[in-house]
Amino acid sequence: MARGVRGGQGLARVAVVVRAGAAPMWWLGVFAAGIGTLVPGITGRRIGVMAGAALFIIAAGVVASLRRRRYAALAAGFARAGKHDVLQDRAVTVRNWRRGHRWWLLLAFAAALGSSFAVPAAGGMLLAGAGTGLRLKAAWLGRRERADDVLLWVRVDWLGPRSGAPAGRPVKAYRATGIAAGDATPGGARRRGDVLV
Repeated sequence: MARGVRGGQGLARVAVVVRAGAAPMWWLGVFAAGIGTLVPGITGRRIGVMAGAALFIIAAGVVASLRRRRYAALAAGFARAGKHDVLQDRAVTVRNWRRGHRWWLLLAFAAALGSSFAVPAAGGMLLAGAGTGLRLKAAWLGRRERADDVLLWVRVDWLGPRSGAPAGRPVKAYRATGIAAGDATPGGARRRGDVLV
């Protein structure tokens, strides 16, 4: 629910939304790359792995830096969360992102596997690099949160139909709470003692 009690809004952590795709993309990419090394492909394994390593680095860098100015502008203009705003649990935010993107993840995995018949392991390493880039972007957000001593939140109803656009056009501003609010640390990781998701 986007609407909280007494006019408050449902809020999701920005860094958690960014980080939600990192683990599935990383593991699907590693799995696809591992299978890909079993296929000789057109280019051969050695060239495939070398190309994959380059794609991994490029994908991680591009994804980590994508739309940083937009994130920074929204973070600089945050408004304080109201007392009636409802803070969404980390597990719920992650689950919503993964449900909204499950078909995209499956298609990306299938494409990574299929590409191994041409360039072994390269597609999987590209996918893993994108996951690494998301984790790096979440870490960058976490450093901003620590520097400003706030946690950044976005309205749930502004995240889009797949619950995964924390810097999309509908987002007008972020909300902010104290550093101890919610169940995720700066950067979106679980707080110590939380249940694994």
